[in-house]
Amino acid sequence: MKKKLMIILVAAFLGWNLGLNAQVVNTDIPTEEDIEAESEEEDEEDEEESTDELSEDEFAVTDEEGNEEVIEFPEAMTYDLDSLLNLYMSKAYLSPGDCEMKNENPTYPKEVYIERLSRIPSVMELAYNDIVQRFIDRYSGRLRYSVSYMLGAANFYIPIFEEALEAYQLPLELKYLPIIESALNPKAVSRAGATGLWQFMLGTGKQYGLEVNSLVDERRDPVKSSYAAARYLRDLYRIFGDWNLVIAAYNCGPENINKAIRRYRAASGRTQEDGLLTAADKDYWQIYPYLPAETRGYVPAFIAANYIMTYYCEHNICPMTTRLPAQSDTVMVHRDVHLEQIAGVIGTDADLLRSLNPEYRRDIVPGNTKPCAIRMPLADTGKFIDNEDSIYNYRASELLTKRLVVDVNDDQPTFSRSRGSYSKRNGRYSRRSARNSRRGARAARSSRGGSSVTIQRGQTLSQIAKRNGTTVAKLRKLNGLKGNNIQAGKKIRVR
Repeated sequence: MKKKLMIILVAAFLGWNLGLNAQVVNTDIPTEEDIEAESEEEDEEDEEESTDELSEDEFAVTDEEGNEEVIEFPEAMTYDLDSLLNLYMSKAYLSPGDCEMKNENPTYPKEVYIERLSRIPSVMELAYNDIVQRFIDRYSGRLRYSVSYMLGAANFYIPIFEEALEAYQLPLELKYLPIIESALNPKAVSRAGATGLWQFMLGTGKQYGLEVNSLVDERRDPVKSSYAAARYLRDLYRIFGDWNLVIAAYNCGPENINKAIRRYRAASGRTQEDGLLTAADKDYWQIYPYLPAETRGYVPAFIAANYIMTYYCEHNICPMTTRLPAQSDTVMVHRDVHLEQIAGVIGTDADLLRSLNPEYRRDIVPGNTKPCAIRMPLADTGKFIDNEDSIYNYRASELLTKRLVVDVNDDQPTFSRSRGSYSKRNGRYSRRSARNSRRGARAARSSRGGSSVTIQRGQTLSQIAKRNGTTVAKLRKLNGLKGNNIQAGKKIRVR
């Protein structure tokens, strides 16, 4: 049977101490046995099918012995640019740069990339190899417009990151970690549920003091999450003493790094009882084959992010022009308030408030639980203070629907039929005439002195009258009121 031999494009990259060579695999090369033995045709087709499954977000590498593995690009390197540009900060404060961005990505010899990485002022090791090159190519090629966005957004977020890292005396090059974590999207949520600029998992976020509940998710707060990330990175460095391992542990957890070290030592003929860890034991590139698959591309992606955020001009990438938002300040609230209430009374943009306060998941600031800070433009803080009571009352029954006190319907349930009704009492039904049931119900209501409701926060007399099918005048007469002042939590007669 006639067989087709497929052509493979192999891009050989030099200089990586693991001896891995990157390649774009379209299919497997048929072996001599495949050609000689027709009975192995199905195996060949299965192999071709498996390699064809490589997506555009992954690539295959083979080592010197011909063993193949697939490396995935981090999830943030797969985000759609349109989704980033739809963020409020992008639409309000970013615009195309002044320079003309050419859709041309020049390539350079390996030595140029090595020399450029060596010139980045860094405490951390930013080494070059063919895997790093693949990530640089990704950023400078397919993701060049995403890099343009991130260069613009960096003006918002990088100062926050640097301040948090400096507070814990950490290398400032870690400020580019959110590039590969979230593409600088504060509302990013991964497939695994990691959230925010620094992509904290729920448990780790709470461990480092980030509150997460139904109304608040501080993993989305740029400032609080940055300081939590700095503390976490500091603690990881105290464990491993190597920044490459710290970055890898940030991705997959310290337990998986320890497992990889143990497997590397076992493969080298050593056990835990053989003494302290050597330098090779803590070398990311030595324990690389024993790391989780998704972590093997993480350090190369971080090195590539540092490269592209430094040398974007050399790849014809123009940053988006940034118009920094107006200076902001915070106010503290001690009552529940909705962001729409604030926007409606002081006349500011609700989307702006959401972008300044991304930690409030449903636009509700739970001040009743504990004092909460709301960030807003500096010019609006005075308006908030001057109109605070009006803000709390504005559309309160519509936007804050949780009731503090509710009345229980204690009427006896009555089920009417053509000649009578059945009333449920003590688990039994007794037959009565419909007329006697109606008389009994009227008598019961009369003995209770009419109907009343509890006044909810922010309610007015006109709202209560409309809801209960009566008028404001009748409510005033029933309750002996002279004006419109009513107090939340009190009962008011409506019948």
